[in-house]
Amino acid sequence: MKNNDILRRIRFVFNFDDSKMMKLSSTKEKQVSRAEISDWLKRDDDIGHKEMIDVELAIFLNHFIEEKRGKRDGPAPEPEKRLSNNAVFMKLKIALNLKAEDVLEMLTLAGFKLGKHELSAFFRKPGHKHFRECHDQVLRNFLQGLQIKYRKDVPASEPKKSSDQTSTSKPSTAKPSSTKPSGDKTTEGESSVTKTNTAKPLPKENAPAPVAYQWKKKPNSD
Repeated sequence: MKNNDILRRIRFVFNFDDSKMMKLSSTKEKQVSRAEISDWLKRDDDIGHKEMIDVELAIFLNHFIEEKRGKRDGPAPEPEKRLSNNAVFMKLKIALNLKAEDVLEMLTLAGFKLGKHELSAFFRKPGHKHFRECHDQVLRNFLQGLQIKYRKDVPASEPKKSSDQTSTSKPSTAKPSSTKPSGDKTTEGESSVTKTNTAKPLPKENAPAPVAYQWKKKPNSD
């Protein structure tokens, strides 16, 4: 997945405002401005859109881990210059303190079935015989499951700012046949507009697996 898409989805799921986004994206060496956050969140076809590079997303995710779990013991980890889907998946799993069963639940909420052994392969080190590359479909469905789990105040649909899905058809105006019942079925509350996933997989090169984290216990976390 594109880094900007991941950032948009995380912002939407956890309802982060601009101030929170600036805080999580900044370092001692560089303070990220509200304008930069805005440019990252713009749609790909917007003239002001700015691509978010791997190290910038790594900084955001590392700070997201600290936000949710507290600072780890020892020096802060260096943000990766190359970030794979597997590393993003791992960082989100760590930040939210999810067990394998929790991750599988998120995927199931999004209507995506995955076995426990298949899941564990995503968190192996590259080069391990059981390592498996995490494709966009898996990460996208995991983020969709997070939305369903954490954003109960909104319908379980894609965030409006996401460019992963676009509407490609219009509601049918054809009259139903008088001799044959229509074969199309829609459930209550389901839109008659068909959405088609047009995002092409953009697999990234294998990147080093994120280092293991150890934290001091954070009282009354979450």
